[in-house]
Amino acid sequence: MSRDRSLDIAVTGLAARFPGATDLAEWWSALVAGRVLTRRHTRGELLDAGMPRSLLDDPDFVPVHGHLDDADRFENTLFRVSPREAEMMDPQHRLMLEVAWGALEDAGCRPGDTSVTGVFASASSSGYLRAMVAGGGLDPLTLEDALHGTEPDFMASLLSYKLGLTGPAVAVQTACSSSLVAVHLAVQALLNGDCDQALVVGAGIAHPQGGHLHVPGGIHSAAGACRPFDESADGVVAGSGVACVVLRRLDDALADGPEPYGVVLGTAINNDGASKAGYYAPSVDGQEAVIRAALAAADVDGGSLGYLEAHATGTRVGDPIEWTAASAALGGTGAGPGTIAVGALKANTGHLDNAAGVASLIKALLVVKEGVVPPVAGFSRLNPLLETEDSPLYVPAEAREWRGPLPRRAGISSFGVGGTNAHVVVEQAPPVRGAETGGEEDTGRLVLLSAADPGALARSAQRLGSHLRRESSALGPMVGEPALADVSFTLAAARAELPVRLAVAGRTGAEIAERLASGAGVVRDEVTTGGLPAPALFLFPGQGSQHPGMARPFAEALPGFEDALRDCLAAFDPATAGVVRRALLDESFPAAELEATELAQPALFAVEYAASVALRALGVAPAAVAGHSLGEITAACVAGALDLADAARLVTVRGRAMADCPPGAMLAVGCDEASLRTLLAESGPELELAAHNGPESCVVAGTEDAVEAFRTRLGAGVPTTRLRTSHAFHSALVEPALAPLSAALAGITLRRPVLPFAANATGELVPAGARITADRFVAQARGTVRFAEAMETLARRFPGAVAVEVGPGRVLSALAVAAGLTPVALSPGRTARPGEEVLTALGTLWAKGLPLAPTALSGPGRRVHLPGYAFAGPRWMAPEARPREAALPGAPGRTPDAATTATATANGQLPDVRTEEAPAPAEDPAAVLAGLWADLLGHTGLTADADFFDLGGDSLATTHLARRIKLRLGVSVSLRDLLIGRTLGRQTEIVLGLLDRPVVRS
Repeated sequence: MSRDRSLDIAVTGLAARFPGATDLAEWWSALVAGRVLTRRHTRGELLDAGMPRSLLDDPDFVPVHGHLDDADRFENTLFRVSPREAEMMDPQHRLMLEVAWGALEDAGCRPGDTSVTGVFASASSSGYLRAMVAGGGLDPLTLEDALHGTEPDFMASLLSYKLGLTGPAVAVQTACSSSLVAVHLAVQALLNGDCDQALVVGAGIAHPQGGHLHVPGGIHSAAGACRPFDESADGVVAGSGVACVVLRRLDDALADGPEPYGVVLGTAINNDGASKAGYYAPSVDGQEAVIRAALAAADVDGGSLGYLEAHATGTRVGDPIEWTAASAALGGTGAGPGTIAVGALKANTGHLDNAAGVASLIKALLVVKEGVVPPVAGFSRLNPLLETEDSPLYVPAEAREWRGPLPRRAGISSFGVGGTNAHVVVEQAPPVRGAETGGEEDTGRLVLLSAADPGALARSAQRLGSHLRRESSALGPMVGEPALADVSFTLAAARAELPVRLAVAGRTGAEIAERLASGAGVVRDEVTTGGLPAPALFLFPGQGSQHPGMARPFAEALPGFEDALRDCLAAFDPATAGVVRRALLDESFPAAELEATELAQPALFAVEYAASVALRALGVAPAAVAGHSLGEITAACVAGALDLADAARLVTVRGRAMADCPPGAMLAVGCDEASLRTLLAESGPELELAAHNGPESCVVAGTEDAVEAFRTRLGAGVPTTRLRTSHAFHSALVEPALAPLSAALAGITLRRPVLPFAANATGELVPAGARITADRFVAQARGTVRFAEAMETLARRFPGAVAVEVGPGRVLSALAVAAGLTPVALSPGRTARPGEEVLTALGTLWAKGLPLAPTALSGPGRRVHLPGYAFAGPRWMAPEARPREAALPGAPGRTPDAATTATATANGQLPDVRTEEAPAPAEDPAAVLAGLWADLLGHTGLTADADFFDLGGDSLATTHLARRIKLRLGVSVSLRDLLIGRTLGRQTEIVLGLLDRPVVRS
């Protein structure tokens, strides 16, 4: 009879920091190899960490610990945490934030933009707080800050606040079993509908990390090695680590999540009660009962399991009791003798305390996922005190393939001091519906990455590239090359949009990896935080930029373009629409036929208009538009002065009327306007200035003979280029077209534009709401195009704007650069992969901070597991937590030397001395206030417009500020005034006003 799967819970995301490994893949490889990951510290290391000499001199001190490297690092900027707040936070809380972020990313969730997500968190008691208190440097207010940053009551809510999660936030504290108890509570919350997703995170980080004092008869190993179930077992070794899992209901996870790592079938918790030898003693009855209860909740029997990840402390009392209890529970529910392999993570890493339960769960999930059973590290011979007769348990001494029943199932036990027991039953995950395999993409995909700083972005890019190059392996939890469509979609849908950004296009994962490594084709930029996106300007090129198939790149890579083009072509008469469509999409269309004015102008208008509609649908709303010659008609239409049908009719008439004009030629000349006019005056009336495009860029027009003669006359002394036109636009030769244009405009209703657009005739902006007359579009066909002046006007009106060339080519982009604008050519036509060029241009706009939705750029796909944020933040330690003889700058009564100051500055810590005990001179309240900001926030070098809240301050920090202002300057400032006057300059004015002193403005 098949199980009812409606109560099953999927594990969709993992993240952890474990001793002896840089990531989960390396950690899993170490477990399979049976490596011991604890470390024996040198005396010098322990002294540097702050261990008392008296302890190190004790002959019973064992300097072994599962050491977690870089436990003091924290990406405070990413989490909007000020330097001073980062110092005061327990390293456990800091790393819980980072692994929670990473687990959400691994689960395919964008942090801060998820479904209702609960947080179930546990951390060990704070050695960091004890160090601060022992140092004696905490005044009452600083102690309050320290408590908020270290006490377990606040950690779950802190995670919810910093990650934007709205489900229940619960701290769970049951000693060693805490995080597995948290898994049980999270499962219940999901089944009860309290949340749609649950984050379970546990941390156990000693401060300082060093070793333990062995006490005869105690639980700590005299040998400094944890050997569970071994005849030489003499106790446990401590370790440090942080681990996190993300849980969802199985049906939800299979519908839209990445492939689960495994499925939680059932959980149970209980307590031993008083029926045991003592409070610290374990109980066979309690442990057996919790395993049986979990199997019942899972609706499976013990015979269906092939693996048990045991609590396994390696103690002489604990191991035999656990072996007996598990044997009774599993054997009594159907498990045969010697059928269940036993795992013992503590043999590898040491006891991770409050993180031990989730760490064991992660190991068991990888066992059922990969089908490999790791050995118990260091195991030699079974403890003779274990009852092995008819026991279903056996201890593997080497790695082996799964030999148990299918589907692969495992149990996980975790038992806390005091008797709170937890057990979880897991199973390998069913296949995800609609899973895809890797392979080439026809048109390429866009890969987007972002981070809080350039270093993190570089690390993230390197990790992603390595992942995409990685070959399939039986020993990695995240292996194989995923489809590039899935990579692109996952990074778009499941990553936060941070200010430092990268975009790269390619057709395969291997190609993306190569480009990330080499930098070729990779766009990098940085978005200014706290402000609005840079304004966007749309630039529409004129005749001469056309080529057959010029719409193909947009159709391949610009979302929404094909629909917009279809709607645009419907505005033309059917015959025109048919030939325009072929010219736009067929690269083999005759180029000479497209150069004909009557076809080139409607074709350019159609591709430009459709591309602008698609861009606006993606979220890029132009602040103003400008077009060169014919492009001004497109600009006017996009601005709202012409509706689509009228604009289509106008460009059709304009193209035909100009085609009927006498033939001519045009020549681009690389010199300034004044010099060119002098040259033209010497050449006679047959040549005219058709366009002024830039400081050293003009165009002349006239008859074929006159233009050729002028080009010959200039020779090599002045750069010249013949343009691909059949007529001398913007010269006397097009005057026969003006009457048909006027007639056509007489039947067109001109509207007041809703966007400013640049006038070719003057270079000035036609403001939104201005009245438009028909003679404007007649005059612009004949007069000189003042595009240089238009660019200068736009640059003055919209400083810092991004000028998007919406059409084929990049001629206008060069003109935008000359005016000081930042150009992005949407289809520059520089490579053999024009579709990828469009993708890269869209990625460039996103990297510059324009509001494009990443999922619209990525295209469809499914969520997959990918490397997450590459954390490697500065090192943080509060001066109050350091040993007295090694206090950081700012510790009371100590002045830092140059070396200490340099180290602190390099680590992102305050280099200046905190001197709250020695008030600043009363005659300089502005300096006092700046110093108080530095004390509270950890930032120095502040300017008057520095914002208290942007720097990481909050309402609690504001109350501290008010209190310190009163202590230092003797005035009471209302909280309301400090909250409203949030900048340093405004708060200084408020304080000076209360002191009745003049405000000095620089």
